[in-house]
Amino acid sequence: MPEKLISRTPKPTYDAVLIGGGIMSATLATLLHELDPTMRIGIFERLGRFAKESTAAWNNAGTGHSAFCELNYTPFKSDGSVDITKAENIAEQFEQSKQFWAYLVQKGSIGNPKNFITTCPHMSMVFGEKDAEFLQKRHERMTQSHLFQGMEYTTDHDKLREWVPLIMAKRKPNEVIAATKMDMGTDVNFGTLTRKMGRFLAEDSNVEVFLYHEAKDIDAREDGKWNIRMRDRLNNHDQEIITNFLFIGAGGYSLPLLDSSDIAEAEGYGGFPVSGQWLVSHNQELVEKHYAKVYTQATVDAPPMSVPHLDLRVIDGEKALLFGPFAGFSTKFLKEGSYLDLPESVNFKNIRSLFGAWWHNIPLTKYLVQQVAMTKAQRMAHLREFVRDAREEDWELKIAGQRVQIIKKDDEKGGKLEFGTEVVVNSSGTLASLLGASPGASTAVSAMLTVLAKCFPEKVEGEWKEKLKEMVPTYAVKMSDHPELTREMRAYTKEKLELDY
Repeated sequence: MPEKLISRTPKPTYDAVLIGGGIMSATLATLLHELDPTMRIGIFERLGRFAKESTAAWNNAGTGHSAFCELNYTPFKSDGSVDITKAENIAEQFEQSKQFWAYLVQKGSIGNPKNFITTCPHMSMVFGEKDAEFLQKRHERMTQSHLFQGMEYTTDHDKLREWVPLIMAKRKPNEVIAATKMDMGTDVNFGTLTRKMGRFLAEDSNVEVFLYHEAKDIDAREDGKWNIRMRDRLNNHDQEIITNFLFIGAGGYSLPLLDSSDIAEAEGYGGFPVSGQWLVSHNQELVEKHYAKVYTQATVDAPPMSVPHLDLRVIDGEKALLFGPFAGFSTKFLKEGSYLDLPESVNFKNIRSLFGAWWHNIPLTKYLVQQVAMTKAQRMAHLREFVRDAREEDWELKIAGQRVQIIKKDDEKGGKLEFGTEVVVNSSGTLASLLGASPGASTAVSAMLTVLAKCFPEKVEGEWKEKLKEMVPTYAVKMSDHPELTREMRAYTKEKLELDY
């Protein structure tokens, strides 16, 4: 462990303090350090290692969310056409992530890319004539955009057996099955990537990293700076830290910390914690029959994060299959949090939002209750809709990470549940926080570029502009309008990240 990670006392003041040691804080710290190597930055993580919560490999699906396979990103419009606006936006955001990682690989900051990113085809698969018709319309619409050119569509069982032999085993010839496939999809170990960035920051920059340090309270100062009460969890010692700029990237704990800041922009926000479970198989005989991430339609009343999928995962060089997620419920805001997190988050500023969101999402509550009550046999029955001959002894249940879905004020409903990723920034741009879940880690670079643009607008448009374009060449460019640039950037990231599609 580098000396900078142990037995040090934080300085009393910093230019920037980042709370949380996940993909978001690691990305923002790396961007800031690259843009201004003299900036005094401190990262504070409450656990003993970076990326132990939502960013950890088994706590997320590892899909490089590029909108190739996620059907909820392409809804029908009122006129019956397929809307690909969100899909294009997410595809562009993931391309920015790949560009930044390629820059760091080329610079030598994060080493061998094969340790954290692997080529893995992304597929959508649906069953029945109605959904097959939707998928065909989706394919026709998406392939009109150069961002999705190369996407294949088929209903042919022989072709499907080539693509996903595990899923097609024991299928009846008359079953209507349709699928699309994008070979340039990826599997990403965000935990390994985050720790690579953290190691670079700790060893080769002037960024200071503190583990076992937990932010307990945030207060605004009269001079515009922020005062943070930081708890050293190893030595049970509190210290006051002052910073010019504060980023809260603490996963589920971002919500109570944001609330303690008392910024007007945080008023009315609440959180709804949702956990997840996976069925996982390490049986290599099965693994060798499934080289893809296959997403299908969500069931009625299921949240978008519960879209069923059967994924190849590559974690620390070992392949495994993952099926789910099955939703769960806990009042914790973090996997290693407290059962009091949810009740303690309720206050007069957000109780109307919380009640409104609950009242208008009673079917979701019922869905979660049913999911929590499921036995392993019932989960296996769901898996057998994908893998007909799945055997219970080949699959084990694994607990995924804890997510806190955003609840926002809504004039009509009182409150509404949001399933996206949202950046909250105060009016002076001195405090930023990230809330929400999917697509989350995959769009970390885009989210943190948004933080920079909102909090350091003059520098982003001035002295940092050239460096930003060097790190992320498509920054501030809409790739869907530039086919040649898209091809150029994908060739660049394919080479630097050693992808083999």
